[in-house]
Amino acid sequence: MTDTALDPSIDLNADLGEGFGRWRLTDDEALLSVVTSANVACGFHGGDPSTMRRVCDLAAERGVVIGAQVSYRDLAGFGRRAMDVPPRELADEVAYQIGALEIFARAAGARVAYVKPHGALYNRCVHDEAQAGAVIEGVRMAGGGLPVLGLPGSRLHRAARAAGLPAVPEAFADRAYAADGTLVPRTSPGAVISDPGTVLERSVSIARDASVTSADGRRLAVRVRSLCVHGDTPGAAALARRIRDGLDGAGVRVAAFA
Repeated sequence: MTDTALDPSIDLNADLGEGFGRWRLTDDEALLSVVTSANVACGFHGGDPSTMRRVCDLAAERGVVIGAQVSYRDLAGFGRRAMDVPPRELADEVAYQIGALEIFARAAGARVAYVKPHGALYNRCVHDEAQAGAVIEGVRMAGGGLPVLGLPGSRLHRAARAAGLPAVPEAFADRAYAADGTLVPRTSPGAVISDPGTVLERSVSIARDASVTSADGRRLAVRVRSLCVHGDTPGAAALARRIRDGLDGAGVRVAAFA
């Protein structure tokens, strides 16, 4: 992987399409004017067919890369509740979600270019070999050798590489890190960082210096190719714009990884 300290370049991704019916959580249109990759909800934690189609149309129109954000089947809990799904069933559900989004991506003249787990599934796949393997099996069933976006050093990435799939490391602009490089659980105080100045400072540090400060004050190495801004964070679109402008001002090229 290219050393970001010598060649500062990073992708900016956000979670999009996180609505259902008349309810909309993410400001998709505003975020799609800023980000380079869109993690589109595939219906299990958010999203419905019309939302998926609308987001894919907008993304294709603006040249934003489309990714499938797959989740546990947990619409009521927004995919953030711990679940224990049998691996074979989870693999089927991951493939199903990717396939559903691919229909709308193709209709928009694009393709699904990568996969990223959401919420509880994302965190589970950091340490759980069986669940991580099931996600990768689902990606393989969907076909195409899709890259998998995830936390550096995770079981998910280990399983992806073992299956011959590209493993794309990402960091989070608006989430606190534990000393071991994992994300601080959302149930803990300070897990989500809301101060725009702090988020911007962390984003530039990640992109230029490949490092971030953990919740206990340690400097952690985070060599990544993509930076995530959560679409459901209050003021997410304005925050994403501030991050992109700050990266541009710091001499960091913002470009999709896929």
